[in-house]
Amino acid sequence: MATESFDKQWYVLHTYAGYENRVKSNLESRIETMGMTDYIFRVLVPEQEVEVEKDGETKIVKENDFPGYALVEMIMTDEAWYVVRNTPGVTGFLGSHGGGSKPVPLLPEEVDDMLARMNLVERKVEHLDVVVGDSVDVVSGSFAGQEGEITAIDDEHQEVTILINMFGRDTPTQISFNDIKPVK
Repeated sequence: MATESFDKQWYVLHTYAGYENRVKSNLESRIETMGMTDYIFRVLVPEQEVEVEKDGETKIVKENDFPGYALVEMIMTDEAWYVVRNTPGVTGFLGSHGGGSKPVPLLPEEVDDMLARMNLVERKVEHLDVVVGDSVDVVSGSFAGQEGEITAIDDEHQEVTILINMFGRDTPTQISFNDIKPVK
């Protein structure tokens, strides 16, 4: 007998790569037509905005963080599981071991990190242990992967100003506390 959970939790779906948004659309449509709005709540494709330079112009585009995956917030009942599993483009759940086993939900901290990264929730940083002159890594946002030196700290707005090397020059840039970590 399959166990059912009556807690709303987040699960990761495997999809065909490049079909994540189509799966989202298909699933949202099926939720309505199959009367599952009380069991399946949100479908997200993990994306973030990044700056891309093309033909000398800088544009902001959405980039898929995890190609081939989508997130679904749902109550894991047999019916909801069936609807999601049989949505066109869905190849399975991450954490399901086949043979009718239900998938493992994401941990709350994983969900919080993912939603904050997508700017869907604001995460408040209690204290950032850095001082002017420290080096930090940018871990999310438009400058992810860059390293910079802190030139100013704004505790009220939870931002630091760091110097990031752009086009061969150090450029002052404001970055949220959430988007950096100290270099050890």
